[in-house]
Amino acid sequence: MTEKTPLQDIIAARISEQGRITFADFMGACLYEPGLGYYTSPGRKVGAEGDFYTSITVHAAFGRVIAREIAQMWRCMETPDTFTLVECGAGNGRLACDIMDFLAQREPEMYRGLRLVLVEKEPSLESAQRAMLAAHVEKMQWLSPEEFASGRFTFSGCLYSNELIDALPVHRVLMTPEGLREIYVVLKEGEFAEELGELSTPAIAGQLERIGVELHPGQEAEVNLNGPEWLSSVYGVLERGFVLTVDYGYPAEELYAPHRKRGTLLCYYRHQTEENPYIRQGLQDITAHVDFTSLIRRGEELGMQNVWFGEQYRFLLSAGIINELEDLELSDISNEEKLRLRLTLKKLIVPQGGMGDTFRILVQSKGVTDPKLLCQRRIGF
Repeated sequence: MTEKTPLQDIIAARISEQGRITFADFMGACLYEPGLGYYTSPGRKVGAEGDFYTSITVHAAFGRVIAREIAQMWRCMETPDTFTLVECGAGNGRLACDIMDFLAQREPEMYRGLRLVLVEKEPSLESAQRAMLAAHVEKMQWLSPEEFASGRFTFSGCLYSNELIDALPVHRVLMTPEGLREIYVVLKEGEFAEELGELSTPAIAGQLERIGVELHPGQEAEVNLNGPEWLSSVYGVLERGFVLTVDYGYPAEELYAPHRKRGTLLCYYRHQTEENPYIRQGLQDITAHVDFTSLIRRGEELGMQNVWFGEQYRFLLSAGIINELEDLELSDISNEEKLRLRLTLKKLIVPQGGMGDTFRILVQSKGVTDPKLLCQRRIGF
């Protein structure tokens, strides 16, 4: 449980030299320290051999439905000759592969002018992505986050991400009788500990004010400044098209509700949840639920259109999961295999106890007038 890692010594030395650090800096080191962070070190993070599951590890149908919607976006943009897909944080490339396979098979005209750009912080993932996407590698390009945000790269098309924003470092705050205070990480007797102090930046209070949130006395919460900043960088390089964000989280009024007195911070290690972020530095994931209201508000401030926001099951039902089920029924696999796959797909859309309402999807657009997407279709029960 408390095994020491090389990263632990690096962070401890950093605090000894410069004094207390924000939790955002601590989390950033744990996840992204070059070569040692959770997401910047070799090893499988997702699936049975990793620490957690995502929708893409359940079945290819998830990516195929996303692909159906991306094809509709292409049509809303009047079927341009070239269309760029950008995925940030692609992992082993499974989602990108499911999307590209579908488009190659079902949308050959679009596929001819398609290119795929993977934005990845961990260089060693490129070989795994090349292997996964071998059939499409001639259409691919890789960029680091710094290259992506440099301004030298621009595109028209769709940027999508799956469980990216929840892994961006967050500030942690506590409402006290004296007002809002930030939680810092310090060293006490050689161990990581917490200490309250003044806010490290006025942007923390500014974001809570922007989304209309006032915490109750004794309530802890996370404030993700990196999410809106990331969206700003995306806006700067997106000439025309869509941003599709898949993640677990809530609108602000739900995320910061009074009953969430301890916030939503959690760690994942070998499919077990852990509430202590101060162990296994670099070996366990650290995450917090996404404040979708902040992303929506920043998009509006930038001039983006909020096209659709809602639970994953609503998106999948409207955008084509039924078509995937119909294709399954028409296939020549055995009845036993069909039943197994139906139960598997159920995990993606069950709203209570499954992934259906745990995950939300946000679609924003830039420079596309009044788009008509599949997810906007009404569904009935």
